[in-house]
Amino acid sequence: MAETDTFIAVDWGTTSFRLWHLTYNGEIINRVTGPFGMSTLAKSDFENVLDKEIAKLGLGGDIPVIICGMAGAAQGWVEVPYLKAPTSLSSLGRGAKQVPAISRRVSILPGVMQAQPTNVMRGEETQILGLLQKYPEYDGVVCLPGTHSKWVRARHGQIEHFTTCMTGEIFAILSNYSVLKHSMVNGGWDAAAFEQAVKQVMEAPANLAETLFSLRTDMLLADLSSAQACARLSGMLIGFELASTRRYWEAASIVLIGESALCSKYADALVAHSSTVEIHDSETMAMAGLRAANTQLENAWHE
Repeated sequence: MAETDTFIAVDWGTTSFRLWHLTYNGEIINRVTGPFGMSTLAKSDFENVLDKEIAKLGLGGDIPVIICGMAGAAQGWVEVPYLKAPTSLSSLGRGAKQVPAISRRVSILPGVMQAQPTNVMRGEETQILGLLQKYPEYDGVVCLPGTHSKWVRARHGQIEHFTTCMTGEIFAILSNYSVLKHSMVNGGWDAAAFEQAVKQVMEAPANLAETLFSLRTDMLLADLSSAQACARLSGMLIGFELASTRRYWEAASIVLIGESALCSKYADALVAHSSTVEIHDSETMAMAGLRAANTQLENAWHE
């Protein structure tokens, strides 16, 4: 197969880098990943990282590249203006910006912003576009759990509005840098402890601050295990997130897009509250969205 029959798709996040060599019909030819997230790079590093990773696949300089995620942020490679919600994702590819003054053709997709209340996303919109390739008329809520979890109201190809919860980042800070780190040292998981913690916090979210410290005292005084502590911390934070986003998920169909283990935790918590949940892998949705956006971009060039 000639390189001209293929393209490169990249999901460039804050802490991660995922690159796929794809055919135009979506077949994966090869892939590379690495810890080359935006947070570790200067603006001058992006081109070199991309070239080195493409070279690992033995590909030349003529193959086009399309990128979603934080490469388009103000702190990234080239800032790409946001689309403003509500917005149709059929225009995502048309909003791409080409990286100037380099030999390779590289296009970076925009994110989506919301004016009231203020909010932004970069990368998640592309995964939602991927979901729309499977369900073009999707009408419901998409939750993308992660470092900064997104709750998105999507209807008939549009992102209508969304919100962000810093649940994953708070979990990382508390489990690695707070006094609670001593309770997490051996890791593990306890499903019953997770379920009980979700229920406890959802019933009384205002008590979260004092409930958190019980993880420390229960380990000191009540033989709480690390597995129970990890599961309870996760359950408390996810329960708090669900309590604050109830307007999104209550009485709605919910699609979860993300890493399978994390999505399963959210699914368990939501199903316990009578929600119907469907899970999709973030890599699959990102690739589908990048392919669709690339088609939109190329169609715009040929108009």
